[in-house]
Amino acid sequence: MVAFWLGNSGHYKPLMLGFGGISVLLTMILAYRLDIIDREGAPYVRLPQLLKYYPWLAVEVVKSNWIVIRACLRADLDITPTLAKVKTTCKSDLAKVTFANSITMTPGTVTVEIEGDKLLVHGLYENNTEPEGFIEMDTRCAAACDPKEMR
Repeated sequence: MVAFWLGNSGHYKPLMLGFGGISVLLTMILAYRLDIIDREGAPYVRLPQLLKYYPWLAVEVVKSNWIVIRACLRADLDITPTLAKVKTTCKSDLAKVTFANSITMTPGTVTVEIEGDKLLVHGLYENNTEPEGFIEMDTRCAAACDPKEMR
């Protein structure tokens, strides 16, 4: 955030840099004292794992796009909408939400509800909405978002 502010503001005078340094230091001290920094609140420690997960997810989104595009361009509508319960191995709320959002980002599927370790997923095609089809995404999402001590 400091580099972003510095690059956009153009204020390089020592007084402004000093004020900026003091506010960063004060913010860090307060966050430490209030005990508000944890692995879910500051997911930056997961950046290497997420940088492996998101390209894989992008490929899955593109593959699903082709399926939905083909369904839209066909003269006969051959979709078989269905709801399925998908069990997740994700433990933290961050991992569950990331998994649910990953499902929703994939065209043709929408996560309707999260309840405990189960997600209710709506899909355009029954065979693409089977719970077994989400195992790899769940495993990769848990590896990217859950702390090692939770798995």
